[in-house]
Amino acid sequence: MKKTLSQNFFNRPTLTVAKELLGKYIVRRIGKKEIALMITEVEAYDGFKDKASHASRGKTKRNQVMFGEAGCFYIYLTYGIHWMLNVVTGPKDYPAAVLIRGTDKVGGPARLTKFLKIDKILNSKKAELKTGLWFEDRGVKISDKQISITPRIGVAYAGSVWSKKKYRFLLK
Repeated sequence: MKKTLSQNFFNRPTLTVAKELLGKYIVRRIGKKEIALMITEVEAYDGFKDKASHASRGKTKRNQVMFGEAGCFYIYLTYGIHWMLNVVTGPKDYPAAVLIRGTDKVGGPARLTKFLKIDKILNSKKAELKTGLWFEDRGVKISDKQISITPRIGVAYAGSVWSKKKYRFLLK
C-alpha cells in the first residue's frame, strides 16, 4: 500500500506531524529513477517563541516559507555548504516546520539532501508527485515504544529552555 501524504497530514500540530513522520517515506524522482527512504529521525521547530527556529525573530525573505501553507518545503543553506530539508506544518501564518534528519539508508540532514539531490530549487514547492519530492505512507506501523524523544541537536544558541525542548524524534 502506497499513499501519498496530502496537505491535510501536515496541517496539524508540529509535534504530532514530526512524530507521525517516523516510518513514512520520503520519495524523490530524479529523471526516471525513484528513490524511497523510510524516515527514521526528525526535529520539530514550532512557532514564534521557539528560539531554535528561524522564525523566532519574525518573518524574513529566508524563512517566509515557514509562514505559508502546510506541506511545502522549507529548504535553506547552512554553513554555506549544506542544504537542509524541512516540511512546513500547521496553519498558514504560524511558522512551524519539521527537519528531516535521517532515514533508513542515510544518516544526517546534509547527507540526506546530497544523496537525494535536493537544493534551493525545491524551496517553497509542495510535497507532491509533480515536484519530484513527496512523502508516502507505505503501511509501516510505529509504536510509541519504538520512538526515542530527545532534545534537538546543535541548538545551544537557543538558550537553556529551548535547547532542552524534547523536539527530536527518532526510531530506536
